[in-house]
Amino acid sequence: MPKSQMYMPADQRKPGKITFVDIPVNAYKKTVKQEKEAKNFTDEEFLRIWRDMAILREFEAALTSIKNQASYNGIDTSYAGPAHLSLGQEAAAVGQAFLLDKNDFTFGSHRSHSEILAKAFSAIHKLPDDELMTVMKEYLGGRILKVVEGMDSSTDVKSTAYNFIIYGTMAEIFARETGFHLGLGGSMHAFFLPFGIYPNNAIVGGSGPTSLGGALYKKCNDQKGVVICNIGDGSLGCGPVWEAMNFAVMDQFKQLWEENRRGGLPLVFNINNNGYGMGGQTRGETMGYDMLARIGAGLSPTQMHAERIDGYNPLAVIDAYRRKLDILKKGDGPVLLDVLTYRLVGHSTSDANAYREKDEIDAWAGCDPIVTYREALVKAGVAKNKAFDEMQKGVVDLLTSVVKLASDEQVSPYISFAKDPAVVERLMFSNETVPSFGTGKPSVTGKKEDCSRVKQIAGKERFAFKDGKPVSKMKVFNYRDALFEPILDKYYEDSSLICYGEDVRDWGGAFAVTRGLPEVIPYSRLFNSPISEAAIVGSAVGYAMCGGRVIAELMYADFMGRAGDEIFNQMAKWQAMSAGILKMPMVLRVSVGSKYGAQHSQDWVALPAHIPGLKVAFPATPWEAKGLLTKALNGTDPVVFFESQRLYDIGEQFHEGGVPEGSYEIEWGAVNKIRDGADITILTVGATLYKAAAAADILQEKYGLAAEIINMPSLVPLDYAPIMASVKKTGKVLLASDACARGSFLNDIARNIGELCFDDLDAPPVVVGAQNWITPPFEFDNEFFPQESWILDAINEKILPLPGHVATVNNFNPVEQLRRAAEGV
Repeated sequence: MPKSQMYMPADQRKPGKITFVDIPVNAYKKTVKQEKEAKNFTDEEFLRIWRDMAILREFEAALTSIKNQASYNGIDTSYAGPAHLSLGQEAAAVGQAFLLDKNDFTFGSHRSHSEILAKAFSAIHKLPDDELMTVMKEYLGGRILKVVEGMDSSTDVKSTAYNFIIYGTMAEIFARETGFHLGLGGSMHAFFLPFGIYPNNAIVGGSGPTSLGGALYKKCNDQKGVVICNIGDGSLGCGPVWEAMNFAVMDQFKQLWEENRRGGLPLVFNINNNGYGMGGQTRGETMGYDMLARIGAGLSPTQMHAERIDGYNPLAVIDAYRRKLDILKKGDGPVLLDVLTYRLVGHSTSDANAYREKDEIDAWAGCDPIVTYREALVKAGVAKNKAFDEMQKGVVDLLTSVVKLASDEQVSPYISFAKDPAVVERLMFSNETVPSFGTGKPSVTGKKEDCSRVKQIAGKERFAFKDGKPVSKMKVFNYRDALFEPILDKYYEDSSLICYGEDVRDWGGAFAVTRGLPEVIPYSRLFNSPISEAAIVGSAVGYAMCGGRVIAELMYADFMGRAGDEIFNQMAKWQAMSAGILKMPMVLRVSVGSKYGAQHSQDWVALPAHIPGLKVAFPATPWEAKGLLTKALNGTDPVVFFESQRLYDIGEQFHEGGVPEGSYEIEWGAVNKIRDGADITILTVGATLYKAAAAADILQEKYGLAAEIINMPSLVPLDYAPIMASVKKTGKVLLASDACARGSFLNDIARNIGELCFDDLDAPPVVVGAQNWITPPFEFDNEFFPQESWILDAINEKILPLPGHVATVNNFNPVEQLRRAAEGV
């Protein structure tokens, strides 16, 4: 879309051909002796690599024994959670981590115990002892350190740090309070931020988009280090992974972004290719790429510097990372690594391996790197077999001590719901106010007042009426202006803020909310994304969990379906699963359509409102929109922010004085009383507020009834106190929104009112919603969406007879309600 890039027919129609370069496959051929002679490793490093691999193997072997036999090395114990083990993949994990430090971020999969431990061990060896001790003392108030301090007689800080990491991981897997996040993440969601270990992810391919967000955070905030996305070969059947890879290679990083941030993302897609996605064999059965590394050639002219490497040789992995990290530092990322490995056990401990032959497993066990790498070290004279036997004994003793401690409920207790029933409840939202997550001066290209949109808004009337007459559409400060102002303000306050989505830059967003921002905001902070909703939302999750503030935009609420996992499993859950260690300062803007039929005009407020961990907003007036978006952008929680396309042009009609010029907040849960009344309470969500206001006028003029209208811009959380006070006064309540009546979030509110205000109600709460159909074309809006006449129909039929009223629809007739329910409509 940028005018600087002309899309000309002479260029596009020119004949030619696409060429490719060869992709290396298992090219590393050096021996330990050659590496030693080249002084690429010291003997101590050679041995550390083996010992780290041995710890990883014994860790997974212990879990295998515990899950299968409820015992390990004489310790009877068990845990109910999952065990997706990487037994056999240790060389790949240790090789990857060897060159990384705490500034490098790793994201994992459901099978990432080894990656967590290996990355931690690498960080331990690179950090000074005083920093290590500070980390251990300060993490969760020293809770884990107190457990491991007496594990052995050593006073070596690095030894203590090893014990700390191994125990903390095991305790987390055992769901103990002394785990890295109180046991609330468990096996598939463990991580340790102080060493740059970001969450592993239970959803296959889930780390594809989130690691992309981590790389964006590094790039957009000029941070040191790279990001590693650890996913398996089976994840290449998942759309979000492909979306993330395509997003990661966007041309704009190298062609359009400002000079100081131009260049590819510092990101490695590390595909741990063990040949199977559960029981499906990826090469030869469920995929068509033959060799996984081939896919890099289809994504970018660099072919993502793709390479297949032997993950059964830790030195081959280290060699590849040494070369690829240099590419990333030069700004030519991202990189794709096809890391050949094999799991010697099943997908999980319940997997009987019915899909593969014993001979295959034995063949891979025959080249087990725990054995072959040890033999190579002995052959090269690095150490004798006796030294390895002693190390192995030490490793078994270490894991035995860890399992004993993690199994002891006196030492490693579970969180107690009996003592603290609200222990998880408090973690659902962080509810903090952090005006800026940035550490430097915000990057802008001009002064705020230089933006033409700011100048245009300055000449507008901030209330919809002047001298008793409506202000014209062109001169009134409208709903989209009310959204623009807090976004612009936050750009100048928080250097970490970025905003992206489909057509948000030059176009100004599909509905012109971000129009004018490109005049003062550089590309790296406001950019167009591919049409990749899963990657948009998932990367925003990763960006936020790494410490930045982000606004992600989906053009239509209907497109939430394309990002369901990213909204419902990623965005919503990480704060609580991390025991509050992670924050999620993310606002997802979505618009509710009105003209484009069944797939572009649905009010899906009920979906995110149903999911614990998400705040949900749907302002209906400009005053609400500005105040609530300001609140969201100052906060630390994930927000799904709905906007009605019916309202973008509308001015503030209700708030006295109009929309203030300065910054202000509307508190979460607050409702907006639109008008006072004593005869009936009408609660509204979204654009239906204006239909309710029209219905209230009729009630007053024709029937002498005064309706109290309360709009609910904050749906989660929601303060019921003013609602209950109104219902207690009127004794009657009707709820209306444009969402289909069946499954509407209003039903939940109505149920709560029915329970909380039972003694005050003269009639049951009544919900007015859209028909339970597909949304028909715009020409039939009056037949599908609630109208003021429907509100009168519902009152007459269900709450209070209106003399002489004739129903316009049958929605509220009991016989018709029963028929429609039986028909499923």
